[in-house]
Amino acid sequence: MDEAVIKYYRRLLRTGFEYAGSFTNPSLFLDFDVEGWKRAGCHPADSMHIYINVTNGRIDDIKYLCLCNPTVNVVIEVLCALARGKGVGETQSITEDSILQAIGTSSEEVRKKARALLEFLNKSLTMYQPKMTQNSS
Repeated sequence: MDEAVIKYYRRLLRTGFEYAGSFTNPSLFLDFDVEGWKRAGCHPADSMHIYINVTNGRIDDIKYLCLCNPTVNVVIEVLCALARGKGVGETQSITEDSILQAIGTSSEEVRKKARALLEFLNKSLTMYQPKMTQNSS
């Protein structure tokens, strides 16, 4: 496992996983599917649920529950931190490189996991945007 991921994960163990958890009635509930896990290079039995609350087009809260390896746990923590407070469309500006930079690594394994999670998040948020427009009419 990448040294920067180990360091980040140990810090999370000491300080707590800020974005771990769930909440009722999220604006958007995402269930990372088996195909996504394969793209991320993870075991298909792993699971990830992402809970997102959107207010006025902005992600005002984001949480996750996962049964996954420490690398994915670190990537999703960073992704949540980068997504919180952004407009739904602005999440497109979050890149694999911004996640790698936040972790402090250039690992291809981490890049692969970041890419899979970003694709999943952005696809889901893109599908959600028309519903936001309908609800505000």
